[in-house]
Amino acid sequence: MTEEVYWHQGEIDRLQREKRAGHKSFVMWFTGLSASGKSTLAIALEKELFHRGHQVMVLDGDNVRHGLCSDLGFSPEDRRENLRRIGEAAKLFLESGTIVLAAFVSPYRADREQVRSMMPHGDFVEAYCQCDIDVCSQRDPKGLYAKAIKGEISNFTGISAPYEEPLRPEVTLSSGTESVADGVKRLIALLE
Repeated sequence: MTEEVYWHQGEIDRLQREKRAGHKSFVMWFTGLSASGKSTLAIALEKELFHRGHQVMVLDGDNVRHGLCSDLGFSPEDRRENLRRIGEAAKLFLESGTIVLAAFVSPYRADREQVRSMMPHGDFVEAYCQCDIDVCSQRDPKGLYAKAIKGEISNFTGISAPYEEPLRPEVTLSSGTESVADGVKRLIALLE
């Protein structure tokens, strides 16, 4: 950070924004293997919260890589930087009074914990989409598992790169067997 860069404090704070929105802001971080249901659950939860009158935004792994992180690959270093950038963006949304639903494979515990540490205590909710790799591979809407197994994709989580399961997520969703509707109901109950 250079000496010429200063934080410019606004006059409207997070509490004022949350009061106007009518709810507390937080970051719910969906993690799990590719095709484990992260984006599907985040989008379904977004719809439910939106219809309840909440200010909510989904940050999705593929979507973010089209813009903010389009210059990054999938090496451990690039994945770390990808999540750092997303964490900074999520923190800005959090300050705006928005509920953030972040759906990212985020395979390394240390990287997820780094993002958690960026948020005020209690404002980061880790939602683990636990799904057997065979189910993920069968779903495989993008054909990524087949390509990774053939060696056409390197550093693919679960095949040629590791996935470190969360040790103490705030919620574990059995996304391989539990319906999306039931998962959303459980998440709403947790949030209430």
